[in-house]
Amino acid sequence: MARTKKTRANAAPGAGTIFALRAIGLVLLARWLFSMSQMDLGASLSAMVSSPWACINLVFLFLLIFLPGARAVAERPFHPLPQWVRQALRLFAFLGFLFAVWSIGAFTASAGWRRAVQAVAATNGWLLAAPAFYVAVLWICRPRALWRTNIAARRFAIGRFAVALDPATRTVIVWAERRKVGQYDARELSVRWAAGQGARPMAAPAVAFSAAGAEPGTAVQSVGSGAPTLARGTFGRRPKIELLWDSLAAAGHNGQTVFRTALTTEGDRVAARALDTSLRQV
Repeated sequence: MARTKKTRANAAPGAGTIFALRAIGLVLLARWLFSMSQMDLGASLSAMVSSPWACINLVFLFLLIFLPGARAVAERPFHPLPQWVRQALRLFAFLGFLFAVWSIGAFTASAGWRRAVQAVAATNGWLLAAPAFYVAVLWICRPRALWRTNIAARRFAIGRFAVALDPATRTVIVWAERRKVGQYDARELSVRWAAGQGARPMAAPAVAFSAAGAEPGTAVQSVGSGAPTLARGTFGRRPKIELLWDSLAAAGHNGQTVFRTALTTEGDRVAARALDTSLRQV
């Protein structure tokens, strides 16, 4: 008899983000319902109607649990949520964190540290866990690129910007988080390393990848350029880069800046240098 082939179900990229946000929402909802169960139903409902903060929490929990429009797609592994949902969750989580810290701080200032510690023990640590959940939502919904840098696939992630280069058609697509900035001719794009940041030019590690139109297996070593280091400059600023679009065919777009961002991590610097080298080879 023919046997059915067993396959392992692999979660789509971004499914973990959706699961984590919904889990946090369910925990907050369970704690809220538990707190309301200790009060009279009529008193709790009247308190909810008269409290704007309760309405904000209801909207926040609704978005956090149902996540309207959320879908895990392999093309955007770090952005399974619509942009407006991410922005709303970040706003409500920030307001919730401020309210929680202000409430705990006011109680500690009025009652003293000893009673505050007793309140933390009486709530099983919820006074400390609640702000941590809000911070977790802020961190999960932080601005980031669509994908990680993959030099072999011509995908670069610099800050919250993602750049995809197609050597066959010589086109470049730029994304700002989940929003598509535009599609450009790769020969009209260039990377400019911002000067005056207190950064010192250095020879970054060589990055090997195939040039556009080269034979398979052919590796091209990136040459040294004026890529700044991540040493902090004046007032602790990070070095910045600009992606410039210089199109002679498009009137009024000569020298237009596609995006400008700071190189906050070593991965950003490597991706920016690899993008610069790749654009020079097109």
